[in-house]
Amino acid sequence: MLERNLGVRLFQRSTRKLMLTEAGERFLQSIGGNLDALQAAIADVSSGASEPAGVLKVSLSPTFGVTHILPLLPELLHRYPLIRPEWHFENRPVDLVAEGYDVAIGGGFDLAPGIVARTLAPAHIVAVASPAYMAKRTPPTDSSGLSQFNGIVMRSLRTGRIRHWAMRDAAGAEMLAPLRETIVVNDPAAMREAARLGLGVAMLAVPDVLSELENGSLMRLLPHWYSDAGAISLYYPTRTLLPAKTRAFVNLVVEAFKRDRLAERFAGSLG
Repeated sequence: MLERNLGVRLFQRSTRKLMLTEAGERFLQSIGGNLDALQAAIADVSSGASEPAGVLKVSLSPTFGVTHILPLLPELLHRYPLIRPEWHFENRPVDLVAEGYDVAIGGGFDLAPGIVARTLAPAHIVAVASPAYMAKRTPPTDSSGLSQFNGIVMRSLRTGRIRHWAMRDAAGAEMLAPLRETIVVNDPAAMREAARLGLGVAMLAVPDVLSELENGSLMRLLPHWYSDAGAISLYYPTRTLLPAKTRAFVNLVVEAFKRDRLAERFAGSLG
């Protein structure tokens, strides 16, 4: 009832956790045990309901976040100077409520009750290599041909396993992409750089290699084949009483994706 009257979310809730929001923490600290302090606390937290302000805690995958989201920070701070970014670049799906995140951007999150997922773009995986590596090699005609090349693969931090992909084409045909485990790393950025150095073929998300594909430092093998890893989405804890700082960030990211046609440019299915 207090949240409804204030128009401010004081708690983040899931089926397993109940945590104070930043506004809730400020409200609790402002209450000094008397009516005057309570009234002042209500006035303070209500005044921040409409103006984007406070710590904005965001979780982002390192390569995608640094390349595509971090460049939006100057515009965010220019529009909303009272926002204080706390951005964590990490290769893992976080628990938004338990860990106190306002927003996460990525894929593969466990959608606990109440968590909102807003799709930004497809998460398509493509095979890439440097022009120098492919200079004296015959390009594969389908994904099974990738077994003839040195493979740059990633070991998952969560499972400890090496991820192998199945690829599909526009007609719906699907087959495994059996890359050799020639070089094993645990970070997509390291895979990209190893491919740029001419060490072999890597399977990487289009957003992580978009600049390299566009400037020619990497080339896409099998341009009509891709793996579908789901979607890149914005995740936040609730639709109701969304803090102004969170709404401002979400709207800015959605605007940028539309302006730069990132959903279309990230789509490996378009060749």
